Amino acid sequence: MAANSQVPMMDRAHLAWPFFDPSHVRLAADAATWLQGIDIRPHADVDAACRHWVGALGDAGWLRYCITDREGGAHPALDSRSLCVLRESLAYHDGLADFAFAMQGLGSAPITLEGSAAQRTRWLGAVGRGEAIAAFALSEPDAGSDVAAMSTRACRDADGWRIDGCKTWISNGGIADFYCVFARTSDAPGTRGISAFVVPADAPGLRIAQRIEVMAPHPLARLEFDGCRLPADALLGPEGDGFKLAMRTLDIFRASVGAAAVGFARRALDLATAHVQSRPMFGGRLADLQLTTASLGDMASAIDAAALLVYRAAWLRDVAGQRATAEAAMAKMTATESAQRVIDAAVQLHGALGVTVGHPVESLYREIRALRIYEGATEVQRLIIGRQVLARKGKLS
Repeated sequence: MAANSQVPMMDRAHLAWPFFDPSHVRLAADAATWLQGIDIRPHADVDAACRHWVGALGDAGWLRYCITDREGGAHPALDSRSLCVLRESLAYHDGLADFAFAMQGLGSAPITLEGSAAQRTRWLGAVGRGEAIAAFALSEPDAGSDVAAMSTRACRDADGWRIDGCKTWISNGGIADFYCVFARTSDAPGTRGISAFVVPADAPGLRIAQRIEVMAPHPLARLEFDGCRLPADALLGPEGDGFKLAMRTLDIFRASVGAAAVGFARRALDLATAHVQSRPMFGGRLADLQLTTASLGDMASAIDAAALLVYRAAWLRDVAGQRATAEAAMAKMTATESAQRVIDAAVQLHGALGVTVGHPVESLYREIRALRIYEGATEVQRLIIGRQVLARKGKLS
């Protein structure tokens, strides 16, 4: 593949923070070198582009960090800091590369956490090699952040399970080889009675009802299950524990969403810094204006604050062994909101160039918007954090 000389090397000074081991520093350096040597020109077809990235990431060994060493992965357990380091690096260079990596991890993590030996053997090695594309199917038309409103049902029959219902906004929908699907298996109220299943893309009764186009091109779809037949061993983890499994998965990957946002924001800051230093303005350069330097200072401070929260959450999970639900929510919320402001400031500093279709900051502006919504919108993260605060105060009182 052709060398990518147009994207500068991302600053990695933050890797000197005490959250990281030497292996994470090497990982970031190796990823940066690899990304400098590949062609990341836009592809006309988003499905083909995403498949290309999955294959390239698998061939290079990066998807090994999405699975555990039992199936050929990089570590005995998923390492949050490695996931975050890689997502930050990938997002800095290309939003679809980050998407492809993240969805391999998110879509297969329920199998990593609770899969049977047969499920792990069938799917996880192929995920790590980039030979199978994974998807995580939780959201429904009336049950996005409100998982308790889920209406998709799975019922036992003589041969196994039958699923009926709809899932929407499913990343990798239409190109995935399998879906980790969450459905009700009992009438228990709220989030109780939800179970998880591994559903191959060719399962009878599963169809792609709609391909969904969004402002930053990614493969998304609405799935419909009409008497979708599954064998008994399609159940993923204990029956009725699906909600817990979904939340455990999101606890791992929410911090990594924040890492991707930090990567987008770092790229925006670098683009803005280069632009203002070369843009003539009022007999000098745009960089000479105090408002410009103040804006750059705000951007840099927001990025570091977000990165500190992201890597604190990852460190707490990896090293302190904590679930870190509140910390992951803080990281996701703060990093995505801060990145939106940083990228908006970069657009403003670029002037008309910043809103020109195809310009890098215009692309970043479209990429960042979805991150404030998926895997739990900002408003939901605020609720999660607040509830955790109340729960912790209650234990102390």
